Amino acid sequence: MRTIAVGDVHGCSLALAVLLEWLGPRADDRFVFLGDYIDRGPGSRDVIDQVLDLSTRCDVVPLLGNHELLMIASLAAGEANAFWLQQCGGQETLISYGGSLDQIPRTHQEFLRGCRRHFETASHLFLHANYDADKPLDEQPESLLFWQHLTGFIPIPHCSGKTVITGHTPQRTGEVLDLGHLLCIDTACFAGGWLTALDVDTKQTWQVNRYGERRA
Repeated sequence: MRTIAVGDVHGCSLALAVLLEWLGPRADDRFVFLGDYIDRGPGSRDVIDQVLDLSTRCDVVPLLGNHELLMIASLAAGEANAFWLQQCGGQETLISYGGSLDQIPRTHQEFLRGCRRHFETASHLFLHANYDADKPLDEQPESLLFWQHLTGFIPIPHCSGKTVITGHTPQRTGEVLDLGHLLCIDTACFAGGWLTALDVDTKQTWQVNRYGERRA
């Protein structure tokens, strides 16, 4: 079984489609998505459709990102948050759904609310943004787990001794940030970089840009 982590998609639906075709998902694969499926790129609705479809073919573990939290809050309030719309790419997400929260399918709302805060295997920890090295995952503060960039705080190895796989902090060089104890695979697809998938056991990577071009 392969365990493959996928970085921040941010509405880059063509990149995700080509990436999944390239990977050729098998029934015994596990895909861990690190959150931020939506916003900024033009295809947020299609991204979630693709993840839902993939979940019918193999094991999919979808994590929450800070952008999903903003969308969930807007859905709960019945009104799109101005910060989400204007500063975080929420407008592009609403456009992909036809322009309003009312047009977001119930299946997509259920998907968002069902995303996990984190995920753990015998060898790896998966989370969206950052962590406190001295606390187990279920005790991590939301400010770190979803919002703190690695540029502001590089954590030491986690007390579990497990390797941490994370996203959220765009690596604008297009290269995976590999610190040994921590790998960040958000390689800024929406900003002209790449969407990255990582086999966490072999460290093999696959990268596709928002135009659907594979990286050799």
